[in-house]
Amino acid sequence: MSRPTQRILLSIGDPNGIGPEIAVKAVAALQDDPELNPVIVGDRFVVEHYMRGTGLRIEENDGSASAEAGVLHLLPVQNLSPDAFMPGQLSADAGTATVAYLSAAVACLGQGLARGIVACPHNETAINNAGIKFSGYPNLLARLVGVEPDRVFLMLVGAGLRIAHATLHERLADSLARLTPDLVVAAGLAAATALQALGIANPRIGVFGINPHAGENGLFGRDDELINVPAIERLRQAGVDTHGPLGADLMLVQRGYDAFIAMYHDQGHIPIKLLAGRSASALSIGAGLIFSSVGHGSAFDIAGKNIADPEAVIRALHLVGGTTFSSQKDLP
Repeated sequence: MSRPTQRILLSIGDPNGIGPEIAVKAVAALQDDPELNPVIVGDRFVVEHYMRGTGLRIEENDGSASAEAGVLHLLPVQNLSPDAFMPGQLSADAGTATVAYLSAAVACLGQGLARGIVACPHNETAINNAGIKFSGYPNLLARLVGVEPDRVFLMLVGAGLRIAHATLHERLADSLARLTPDLVVAAGLAAATALQALGIANPRIGVFGINPHAGENGLFGRDDELINVPAIERLRQAGVDTHGPLGADLMLVQRGYDAFIAMYHDQGHIPIKLLAGRSASALSIGAGLIFSSVGHGSAFDIAGKNIADPEAVIRALHLVGGTTFSSQKDLP
C-alpha cells in the first residue's frame, strides 16, 4: 500500500483539556516523518501557549503545504476568547470551540486539501453546556457530513482488538430499545468497510449477544433471536463473513476475528480499556471519511501541567496514515 501524500489534520479538541498540549507534542515527535506530521487545527494563541520550549516555529497552512522540519503548520480557527482559555476548567465556550475546530477540519477535508482527521479529546459536558446536542464524535461527524446519525459508529482499536459499537453514549435502557436488525447490519457494514480500509480484504466479524449467553435459546429472552440472528444473515448475504451471536465473554477469547460488534458502550469499551488503556484509538466509521480520535478523555486534572502523554495521538495518526476509506455502498 502506498503512503499518503496529503497531510492529516489534527484538531486540538477541548482547548481547556490536554488536547492542545498532546497535539503540539505529537508534531514535535513526528518532525522526522513528513508523511505523518499533521496540520494542527485550533485557535492560534492556544497552540502557541503549548509551543514554548519546543523550538518549533508556527506557520499557517490549509493542509496543502508539505511538512517542514522545525515548523508547526496550523489551520487557524479563531473561536475561543482569550478570557475563556483556562486549562483544567470546564467551559461552555471551550465546548463551542471544540465543535468549531472539527467543523473547520471537515470542511478542509471536503475540499480535498487533506487526507484525514485525528481529533484530540472532547468534553461532552462542555459541548452540551454550550447548547449543542452531542453524544460523541461519531454523531457530530454524521451531522457535519450529512449522514444519518445511526449510520456512523465508533470502533475502538487497541491491544489487538477492534470493537465497533452498535449504540454508544446513551442510557442503557434506551440503547437496548433502539437495537434493530437494521442498526446491527449498518454497524456490520461500516465495520467491514473500515477493516478493508485497514488492509483486511475479507474481514471476519463476530457479533456479541445482546443478552447473557446470547439469550441461551430463549431462556434469557428472545432479543438475539429477533435482532441479531436476522442481522447476521443479512450481513452474510451482503458478502460479509459474520458470526454469532455469542456471549461477549465467550467470543472475545476466541481467535480468528478481525473485529467484533458490541451492542452497547460498556460491552465494547471495557475489554479495550482494560487491555489497551489510554493507548487505544477510536475510529469513527460509516461517514465516508477517515477520522480517528483517542481512547481517553480531556483529563482536566493534568491540563496545562505539561505532563500529558501524546502516545494515543501518535497511534491515531499512524492508524489514519495507513487507511484508505471508501463509501459503504462500494462493499459487495
